[in-house]
Amino acid sequence: MADRAIEELVCQGYAIAPSGLPQDEIAAIAQAFDQLHADYTARHGHDWLKNLDEHHTIRLPLAYDARFLDLAANRTVMEIVGRLIGGKFILNQQNGIVNPAGERYNQGAWHRDLPYQHFVSSRPLAINALYCVDDFTIENGATFVLPGSHKQEAYPSDAYIEKHAAQISAPAGSFVIVDCMTYHRGGFNRSPNKRRAVNHVYTIPLLRQQIDIPAAVGERYADSATHELLGFRYPLARSIEEYLASRKK
Repeated sequence: MADRAIEELVCQGYAIAPSGLPQDEIAAIAQAFDQLHADYTARHGHDWLKNLDEHHTIRLPLAYDARFLDLAANRTVMEIVGRLIGGKFILNQQNGIVNPAGERYNQGAWHRDLPYQHFVSSRPLAINALYCVDDFTIENGATFVLPGSHKQEAYPSDAYIEKHAAQISAPAGSFVIVDCMTYHRGGFNRSPNKRRAVNHVYTIPLLRQQIDIPAAVGERYADSATHELLGFRYPLARSIEEYLASRKK
């Protein structure tokens, strides 16, 4: 299963992979997502979030609910990311995303998930794993990708995009996995219901996290594998002395 997804990612820049989660856990994640979105909005204020164009986003859900840490550490995703990046990697960011019914939203433009970076590398520096809280369908604005666009620096022409863009239908409980240099965007949701997802970006440790995850979660997640994933082992030295101490064998 992982072999096929990896081959598709290398050649096409995207793949669909099952999470392996049972139906009751898929339903529990959906319920937890809605509760967290309500709590997050109440905490920060709807008007303030809307002013920032952040009202359809939950930043770092795992900081509030350990269920989303389990999602970030999904075994299938870990295998795929580890084999593609081919060395150490960390969770750079995790965001809950709502594609609202009948509205434009901030994921609707073509983009790469390393913002403002346009280069080609022989091996991925970052992988995006978008967990489908709901079914991704054509009607509810499933993600579009430009297959193979991770292999060239330039943004394709409008004519090329119109001809080659592919929309990815996927069932709830699966991951849409994308090379972060593959152009992609959310579609317009023509259904009567919101479409929910949880996005994960995994990167080489050299790339700074969107939010300092170790500082955000503290020591509540203490096991070694979790520390590795969340970036605890790659702190930014705050002084020359700290840097030199980190070099101890």
